[in-house]
Amino acid sequence: MSSETLYREALNRAIDECMAADPNVVVLGEDVGLYGGSYRVTEGLVAKYGEKRLIDTPIAELSIVGNAVGMAIGGLRPVAEIMTANFALLAFDQIVNHMSKYHYMSAGKLTLPMVVRFPQGVSRQLAAQHSESYEQMLAAVPGLVVFAAGDPNYAYHALRHAICMDDPVLFIEHELLYNKKGAVDFDADVDPFKARVVKEGSDVTVVSYLKMVDDVMVAVPEIESKLGKSLEVIDLQCLNPVDHATLKASLEKTGRLVVVEEDHKTGGYGAQVVSWAAEELFYALDAPPLRLAGEDVPVPYNRKLELASIPTPESIAADIVAWGEKHGL
Repeated sequence: MSSETLYREALNRAIDECMAADPNVVVLGEDVGLYGGSYRVTEGLVAKYGEKRLIDTPIAELSIVGNAVGMAIGGLRPVAEIMTANFALLAFDQIVNHMSKYHYMSAGKLTLPMVVRFPQGVSRQLAAQHSESYEQMLAAVPGLVVFAAGDPNYAYHALRHAICMDDPVLFIEHELLYNKKGAVDFDADVDPFKARVVKEGSDVTVVSYLKMVDDVMVAVPEIESKLGKSLEVIDLQCLNPVDHATLKASLEKTGRLVVVEEDHKTGGYGAQVVSWAAEELFYALDAPPLRLAGEDVPVPYNRKLELASIPTPESIAADIVAWGEKHGL
């Protein structure tokens, strides 16, 4: 059964169904209970499951994740919500030193079936301390699975899968996607570790994730019209582990790679994709890869400066066209 569903509603349904199926699934975080979540993801759930399973916490991210770690070790399946990626920094000790390592350090005796959810990225004038992206750090931590939900269908299926997994999962959302509407096939068998080919093409592979996928798709018609070439667009979806098989098949077909990300360019996640392509598929590439990313500045509050600090559909189109013309596309 497929229906048009808001992104936040897809997340809500995934949590709801998992809580109904397993009494060990609990949710904790700031305002997740009576308020229904900062972005309404847990709206209505406290009325169904009560305050012992929808736990409103103090503003203490280290405690939120630390408690979730303890709950997971004790046999529960906690879903911890952090209000924004910037605030997750306060919980990095628990995420990096505990959540990701206990299974390994206990020689498999401890299992941590837990999920930490948070949105990230540039929204609308939330300023530098509420607008960052940290996937480049988190996807580099061994022991963590990292999902990045860019559309409602994946958000539903990947979150359900994450909650049922026996591994610790970081589930990254985007602040501007919560009211995005899209078709969700609730009966589909979706592999959350597989990248999604959003649009097939033959001449250029454009790789992205989260909200930037939508911005790329807005830019595609102008790029194809000006270059006279066909673009293939891939949404990575899972950032660790990466579905290299889908990327390999696309690059062997197109021979050209563009990576679009919202994070700052220096040290950004896209550098990992480009380095992998250079190491593994060097002779399949017909042009130097192109990375389009955010500027190396704290995200500004001013709206014009804020937009100037990240890729937009207009800048994506202009930059890819210029790159294509330079390299004989």
